[in-house]
Amino acid sequence: MSRVLVLNSGSSSVKYRLYDGDTVVDRGTVERIGEPGGGPADHAGAVRQILTELDLTGLSAVGHRVVHGGRRFSEPVLVDDEVLAGIAELVPLAPLHNPANLAGITEARRVLPDVAQVAVFDTAFHHTLPESAATYAIEREVAERYGIRRYGFHGTSHAYVSRRTAELLDRPYAEVNTITLHLGNGASACAVAGGRSVATSMGMSPLEGLVMGTRSGDLDPTVVFHLRREAGLGVDEIDDLLNHRSGLLGLTGVNDMREVLSRRAAGDPAANLAFDVYCRRITGYVGAYYALLGRIDAVTFTAGVGEHAAPVRAAALAGLDRLGITVDPGRNDGSGDRVISPADAEVTVCVIGTDEEREIARQTRAVVAAEG
Repeated sequence: MSRVLVLNSGSSSVKYRLYDGDTVVDRGTVERIGEPGGGPADHAGAVRQILTELDLTGLSAVGHRVVHGGRRFSEPVLVDDEVLAGIAELVPLAPLHNPANLAGITEARRVLPDVAQVAVFDTAFHHTLPESAATYAIEREVAERYGIRRYGFHGTSHAYVSRRTAELLDRPYAEVNTITLHLGNGASACAVAGGRSVATSMGMSPLEGLVMGTRSGDLDPTVVFHLRREAGLGVDEIDDLLNHRSGLLGLTGVNDMREVLSRRAAGDPAANLAFDVYCRRITGYVGAYYALLGRIDAVTFTAGVGEHAAPVRAAALAGLDRLGITVDPGRNDGSGDRVISPADAEVTVCVIGTDEEREIARQTRAVVAAEG
């Protein structure tokens, strides 16, 4: 099997990559789905457009990113009607993403009925979380009835980056303990012990954890009650506030870290505070995950901010020298996949470009090969 198409559907876009072996032969993104004057009317139309425009000669499989697999899907699966129904049942846990994923899969099955379709779940990598990490301390019966637990996200990114870290260190994946920091508009941290996720910052939804572009990250739940009682905000308004008007955007008016860094350099107090809040949160997670792992071999930055914002990398790890974690200023200012810690550092600090689509393609091939 050589040619695999990967469809990575977001809430308003579909990114695609066509692989021939390990080589990308076509790529692109259909954006502004459903927006007035924008792209296609819906995700089915976007996938239909992609499949119409690509040369799919010799296509062996299509790999689909699905955001939420709940407790049911712990690994990638070959799609059939039962799998589709299972993904649909999980829509309440991911109302913005699973419907888009479903629409894309359904359209791809219609257009390519003889091509294997594989669902790869963002949450699957985190099924190795111990129950003590996945369980929230609320009434057990309520949690079980409504599926309230930590699921974790960015799984394909954390899987890819932790594996690449082991390769960069020239060590077996099963022997390496890594803290991976996926810092983009969405952001999450993950503690990976020998290829297994044992802790991650995102929870039941992608809202928990690190400060993000528009999401608040960790928050006292009382804030929600206070906004309801004192400000009179409805549930949907609070949801919108915490997911779309918080994070860097809420603190500075912009959600792009490049702009925050530019304003900070110009002396903007709001940007300076936002930077400090953002980095302090990362520092806390790195320290906590070090304690949970007991020993770490590497801390790896990835995604847009993680790969390109040297000041964030330096500030996020500042003060962790006693743990053997430090950043070399000269190496930090470089580019590409690399080590940015001093040569004699106890813990290797890396920058590695994530490639979720390549990871989805790898998992897709593995599922189809296993099915024979």
